[in-house]
Amino acid sequence: MPWRRTAVFALAVLVLALGGSSGVASRPAGALSSVPLAVRHDTASASSPSPSSAPAASASASAPAPAATPGTGPAGSLRTTGSSAVALTFDDGPWDDTPAVLDLLAQYHVKATFCMVGHQVAARAALVQRMVAEGHTLCNHTWTHDEMLPSRPAERIRSELQRTNDAIHAAVPGAPICYYRAPGGNFAPHVVNMAAGMGMTSIYWTVDPQDWRGPGVQSIIHNVLTNTRPGSIVLLHDGAGPQTVAALRTILPDLTSRFTLIALPITDPPGHA
Repeated sequence: MPWRRTAVFALAVLVLALGGSSGVASRPAGALSSVPLAVRHDTASASSPSPSSAPAASASASAPAPAATPGTGPAGSLRTTGSSAVALTFDDGPWDDTPAVLDLLAQYHVKATFCMVGHQVAARAALVQRMVAEGHTLCNHTWTHDEMLPSRPAERIRSELQRTNDAIHAAVPGAPICYYRAPGGNFAPHVVNMAAGMGMTSIYWTVDPQDWRGPGVQSIIHNVLTNTRPGSIVLLHDGAGPQTVAALRTILPDLTSRFTLIALPITDPPGHA
């Protein structure tokens, strides 16, 4: 009867369906595409740590070096005073002519900045003490005046700076040393940044009569008086010989009649508010 054929057919279909569900062990090709995207994303994230679970970098590795005060001189050194005032700076001392320089500055009531060579400080500690007592600003000019300092190993550079600061502080404990000047003006970013990390702003200059060459008193006078402008930093040397002292006898009365002369100010360390 037709209903029996129908029943047999239905039974056969049921058997085939049950047999097929138990006879395949592997997933058919393309089955991965049927896995929900959310599930596949969770599975992938389980094998890779999320950013929040990754080990944190150490502070010392990620912390930037203290920023040097930006300026327009080499490697960001300061070329001007930043005001209308003029700053006289003296390099390579303390030396035999430093007392005469200090006497003239006192005569004209001028404060200046002294960039000192460290190995000369110990033998002339009294001069450093006098500088501080008379209101002058101190500057680090390295231990040996090595003009090739930027090419030296980092340990050597740091030693040149630190030994000089230590020598100055042995003479005048606690005196601020806020500035650094590179020997020969050979500034480099890594040295400027190291000096900044030690609390010193790097200073260049605007006026350079090259008095250390001994060009003659009139040459020094002409160069300084002709080229000095509001905001100038003037480079001179108290370790250059008697020509500088002689030139100062004309330079000081002239400049004091036209400008306010200052020692570079005692400031917070570079990178500090």
